[in-house]
Amino acid sequence: MSVRFVGTYTPKLDDKGRLTLPAKFRDALAGGVVVTKGQDHSLSVYRTEEFDAIAARIVEASRNDPDLRAFQRTFFAGSEEQRPDGQGRISLSSDHRIYAGLSKECVVFGSFDHLEIWDSAAWDEYQTQHEENFSAANSAALNAVL
Repeated sequence: MSVRFVGTYTPKLDDKGRLTLPAKFRDALAGGVVVTKGQDHSLSVYRTEEFDAIAARIVEASRNDPDLRAFQRTFFAGSEEQRPDGQGRISLSSDHRIYAGLSKECVVFGSFDHLEIWDSAAWDEYQTQHEENFSAANSAALNAVL
């Protein structure tokens, strides 16, 4: 069964660097996740199975391309396997917290095949910067795939 992640949630990062994943997704994530450095200084959380599928494509594509090999090295070096605890929490490493500029206030939202973790202030700023283009981009994106 395919899992889709949608919606926005606002968990808090605790003093030990733990973040509670949305209850709605806990069953789908219980088998394990991989946390990676994402785009725009965010973190991405993939189900282990989805990460493995992406990893296989990256490794295959990077065999003959030096730029893809560099991406592969950075991508895998910045990835950590996690298993949510009984309360649905994952521990974010200090490297991940620094990379994403995470404070106590976080935003977790679904990006269909994975979750993204952002610092709340950074997410607000990102949305403000990109809101004006949303309608045009939305129309163009839908036209491209339909």
